[in-house]
Amino acid sequence: MTAGIIAGITWAIASYILTLATGMEAFSAESLLFVTFISTFIHDASSAVWATAYNGVRGNLKNVWNALTKTKSGKWVVVAAVIGGPVGMTGYVMALTYMGASVGAVASAVFPAIGAILAYIFLKEKMKWYQWVFLIFTLLGVYGLSYSPELDIQNFALGIVGAAMCAFGWGIEAVILAKCLTDPEVKDEYALQIRQTTSALTYAVIILPVIKGWGFTANLFTPDTKWLIPTIVIAGLFATLSYLYYYKAISQIGASKAMALNVTYCAWIAVIPLALVIFGGAMPTFSALQIICTVVVLVCGIFAAADFKEIFKKGE
Repeated sequence: MTAGIIAGITWAIASYILTLATGMEAFSAESLLFVTFISTFIHDASSAVWATAYNGVRGNLKNVWNALTKTKSGKWVVVAAVIGGPVGMTGYVMALTYMGASVGAVASAVFPAIGAILAYIFLKEKMKWYQWVFLIFTLLGVYGLSYSPELDIQNFALGIVGAAMCAFGWGIEAVILAKCLTDPEVKDEYALQIRQTTSALTYAVIILPVIKGWGFTANLFTPDTKWLIPTIVIAGLFATLSYLYYYKAISQIGASKAMALNVTYCAWIAVIPLALVIFGGAMPTFSALQIICTVVVLVCGIFAAADFKEIFKKGE
């Protein structure tokens, strides 16, 4: 559970930093769709480099290669990476682009529930009735934090398709990874490097050529963009830490409970501006709804992953 909570906190930090990067001048004249794909590619590529460095220092690169080439689980991690990375993220961007921010919020809120149902069907992971109740309240809190009254419907069909791609993509990814991580030859850090490298390569070989984004991307690696690339690289570092702890949580407590803890990142993002006050940041203002939803997500997310029977046994 601690690993799952750390995964949520570090993903919130990564998301916050990435948001700062996408708001920089180099991206100001581009569309949301274009910026998201470009920034996600650089983000995942830098995360893959961080993961490679981590495994290199620990002497695991040969083990990563063996996991990829000599085990079925390693190859399934590649499938999970494509489903959760490019497919899931593409769906999320489609939902935002064609139906507005509120639909994107629904997609990001629903995926842990879909993942929990799939984990029950395929992995036989069982959640107590009260864990389902807490999970539902967690997702309602996530929706409350992410909700926007602006429903800018440009293409209803594509928006719904995108929301489904996002919710099912992220949910299916967690379930596949949970199964892969039961293989002793596919450890958390191996799966992470395979996942991020696969995602980055998919963007580089397929998505960027389709959106004609390679020229723009190459121009970002110049002094004119100032702190843009270093900022995304730092976001990639925190994302790498988040995935490491997320995968550890999946392997130890299962996909459904790990997702409930990971989705608390929505609440931690709301806390970050408050934490930055000690470094001279401006005091943020929160609405009553934001405060309530933040508390609900943090408390219910943790309870959704907690097995009270096991806790009471240890207490005795």
